Amino acid sequence: MRKTKVVTSEDILLKLCQSATAVLTKATDSPVHHAAMVQKIVKTSLKPDIGCFVLFDGGFSGLVVINFSSAAALEIYRNYMQHMGIPEEELATLHTADEVGDVLGELMNQIIGDFTGKIKRSIQTSITQNQPKMMAVNKNISVSVDSNIDKPQARRVSFTTEQNHIFYLELAMERTEFIQLQDFEEGEEVDPDSILEAETVRRLEEKSTDKSEKKDGGSNDLLDELGI
Repeated sequence: MRKTKVVTSEDILLKLCQSATAVLTKATDSPVHHAAMVQKIVKTSLKPDIGCFVLFDGGFSGLVVINFSSAAALEIYRNYMQHMGIPEEELATLHTADEVGDVLGELMNQIIGDFTGKIKRSIQTSITQNQPKMMAVNKNISVSVDSNIDKPQARRVSFTTEQNHIFYLELAMERTEFIQLQDFEEGEEVDPDSILEAETVRRLEEKSTDKSEKKDGGSNDLLDELGI
């Protein structure tokens, strides 16, 4: 008898953490890890030094908050920009700079985008997100989920950067379960960078083959002219 698969709120939180580590590690070309333990909290809140939040809705609703210390924010920002080829002397040195918030907001957008893709493939439901909001804060600000959720549950997970700076991801969402009714195959994850890289390699190989054929053809023509 087939064992029924159940996906819980904690499983959904794990997928979100996996999206965060994958996106940040790739974007900054430096390791980012999340803790193996999760903390139950009463409510989500924006905390110093930079807070970012985004709402999502659809198959289930929730709120994602990421709170960065100034050191963690600057490390992620600088690693991302340098990985993009921006010279160090052109980078911001203060976490309150607009470009730091812009980069963190874009990374947050990529994290939620990766997360929604995982959700669609693994539990066959869709969620949509709004635009991430960023703000530099010097005191705690309470953030509640503005949606039709009765008694949302809240969780916090800590993350560590390559230089051991800590930041926190908080998730508030309805308690829910997804129960598998029948077997299905999860769609393969599409990596745009891998597709682009494969296409680039293919084109380079075609150019190399064309050059080789032209060179061989030229040699044969010369031998024919010499009667060899």
